[in-house]
Amino acid sequence: MGLSTTAKNQALDAITIDRVSFHSGDPGSAGTSNTITYNGSSGSPLVAATLNAASSGERVLNADVSITGASANQSITYIGWWLNSGTVFKAGYAITSGDTSANASGAYTLKGTTTKLSIG
Repeated sequence: MGLSTTAKNQALDAITIDRVSFHSGDPGSAGTSNTITYNGSSGSPLVAATLNAASSGERVLNADVSITGASANQSITYIGWWLNSGTVFKAGYAITSGDTSANASGAYTLKGTTTKLSIG
């Protein structure tokens, strides 16, 4: 038997996240693998993000997070979750719903309604 929903919610609420990064593959244990370049920066810049309080064993992204300046149709299949303005890598997650590539102009939006942090 796994954790109860209440225990999952408590554990998830204890994880502080304030930034996301975008990756073309698994970001690895340090969050530095498969980074993409966007917004005119080298490497994968971090974008401010907020998660709602946990409910039903998951935390949902509070609002859409958008980037520009990626390569046209750039593959974006993973995100990294970060703390402390990006100095502490918390986790990498595969994008499992919605678009997994930037558009022809290099813009991409991570949807708040479908992006979730959860405990398996």
